[in-house]
Amino acid sequence: MEYIIGTQAVSTRDIVYRSLKDQILLLELPPGTSISEKEISLKFNVSRTPVRESFVRLAQEGLLDVYPQRGTVVSLIDSGLVEEARFMREHLERAVMREACSSFQAKHLIDLKANLDKQRLCIEDQDYKEMFMLDEEFHHLIFTGCSKKNTWEVVQQIKVHLNRSRMLKLTADHNWEHLYQQHYCLYEAIQTHDVSQGDHMMQEHMALTIADQEMLMEKYPQYYK
Repeated sequence: MEYIIGTQAVSTRDIVYRSLKDQILLLELPPGTSISEKEISLKFNVSRTPVRESFVRLAQEGLLDVYPQRGTVVSLIDSGLVEEARFMREHLERAVMREACSSFQAKHLIDLKANLDKQRLCIEDQDYKEMFMLDEEFHHLIFTGCSKKNTWEVVQQIKVHLNRSRMLKLTADHNWEHLYQQHYCLYEAIQTHDVSQGDHMMQEHMALTIADQEMLMEKYPQYYK
C-alpha cells in the first residue's frame, strides 16, 4: 500500500520505518525498550509484513537488536560507535568549515542567521526535540552552503548512536546557552571569512561530545553497552 505525501508516494513500510526511527532517535523509545511486531502492527493498523521489514532495516542500522525466540529491543547506545562517529564527524566538519570560511553562498548565510534566531527562541521554550532539529539543520546548512550535500549524507550514515547520545544530552541538561554561543561563533567565522577561528571553534564544538559521553554514561548507565 502507498500513501501520497506531498508529491511523493510513500509505502506503508516506509511510514512505519520512519516513524519508528524518529521515536528511537528522539528517545521516545529509549535504549533497552522491548517492542514486538504484533504491538507495532496494531499501533499502526498495518499487517506484520511492513513492520517486519522495518525491523530488519532498523536492525541493519544498529538501532534494533533482534534475538530469535526472545524478541526485539531498541539497541543500547554503543559508546565505541559514538566515539568513532565523533572522530569522523569532527574531521569532515572541520574540513567543510574551513571551506565555508573561504567561500560560502550568501543565501545560506541568511539561512544560518535565521536558524540561530530560532535556536534562541527554542532555548526560551526549552523544547529539546526542536533544539536537536535546529542543531542538525545548522550543520546541514554549512555543508549545503559549500555544495557538500553528499558528504553530509555520508556523515548521517554513521551518526545513529551519536545522535541518540546528543539527544540524551539535551534532555539531561537544559542549559543550551553554550551550544548556542558556539553556533553563533561558527556563523561569525563564516561571515568574516576567518578560517583559523572557524576551524578552532569547530574543533572545540565537536569536542563537547567527549565530555558529554562521560557524564551521560555515569548518569544513564542503563542506556549504554
